[in-house]
Amino acid sequence: MRTLEDLDVDGKRVLVRVDFNVPLDEDQNITDDARIRAALPTLRELRENGARLLLAAHLGRPKDREPEFSLKSVAERLGDLLGTDVQLAESLDDVPDGDVVMLENVRYEKGETKNDPELAERYAALADLYVNDAFGAAHRAHASTEAVARLLPSAAGRLLEREVSTLRGILDDPKRPLVAVVGGAKVTDKIGVLEAFLERADTILIGGAMCFPFFKAQGHDVGDSLCEEAGIEPARKLAGQDKIELPQDLVAGREFKADTERRELDGVDVPDGWMGLDVGEATAERYAGVIAEAGTVFWNGPMGAFELAPFAAGTKRVAEAIAAAPGTTVVGGGDSAAALAQFGLADEVDHLSTGGGASLELVEGKPLPGVEVLQ
Repeated sequence: MRTLEDLDVDGKRVLVRVDFNVPLDEDQNITDDARIRAALPTLRELRENGARLLLAAHLGRPKDREPEFSLKSVAERLGDLLGTDVQLAESLDDVPDGDVVMLENVRYEKGETKNDPELAERYAALADLYVNDAFGAAHRAHASTEAVARLLPSAAGRLLEREVSTLRGILDDPKRPLVAVVGGAKVTDKIGVLEAFLERADTILIGGAMCFPFFKAQGHDVGDSLCEEAGIEPARKLAGQDKIELPQDLVAGREFKADTERRELDGVDVPDGWMGLDVGEATAERYAGVIAEAGTVFWNGPMGAFELAPFAAGTKRVAEAIAAAPGTTVVGGGDSAAALAQFGLADEVDHLSTGGGASLELVEGKPLPGVEVLQ
């Protein structure tokens, strides 16, 4: 990829695509600014080298120009972090000529998600150079992530560069053994990841609701557990692989809520009227032991319903093991990142990806449009 070393930014206006799709509360206050902070090294480096910044970002999935999807609060927070005023341009036809300017939500523009070339030309007319630092949106071929990069001298920002090199590194040249910890709700969402790691990993540890299609394929009772029917046949084909380890015990609840009746199961058969909501203690300790001996660990997806305190123990134990692991630890964003934050472990891993979907697609070997265009 072309990187910042390939651009002369002094005196230039640089259009920087950032991923500021942050969570907001009902009063439009930012509840987690991690994605904004992740972009700071690139933005500061560009400014230190004489660039004027024009930032492009999206927030949510607006259908029109709904005010709740405005980047106003994001611009204010970025200004606080950079120590400078960040002006918000409400229209592409009226962009102020400031040192740091943020375009209003690019998904307000009708052609953005269609990768419209005419919209890309409007973006390009506003700047001299283009930098993509939005790894979380790099798997989308949108006007601000792909088409505009073809119209201006372009490069990857430091965040995008680090994400790609780290994730490709654990696939191409990992320290052994390579352990993949894969959880979440659906086998079909992770089938590409599982197949990729079957070729490269030494061990794959399965958790979360995605274990139930495996169990059902093996003839176990799953009770009222979340069991993706479409995942049963793919799970049946994967279940015989020696590299794949499944839970050996579970924690069940009557309902999906914190105050429900809780029951520790001696095995993986879930009784009628119950749902599996966490891996059991024996499984968590087994997985922790495997992780402790790994040279490289990749984690994507919780072991259970960690957001419910009575069913958080399995995910917490695995998260603690990953945080303490002596090898290289890479976490693929999404719910895994939320779990690390919940347990106060976000700073204890080597790499915490800012892009859940993008990280999975890169691991699967799929081309990321926002990356390919920078080759």
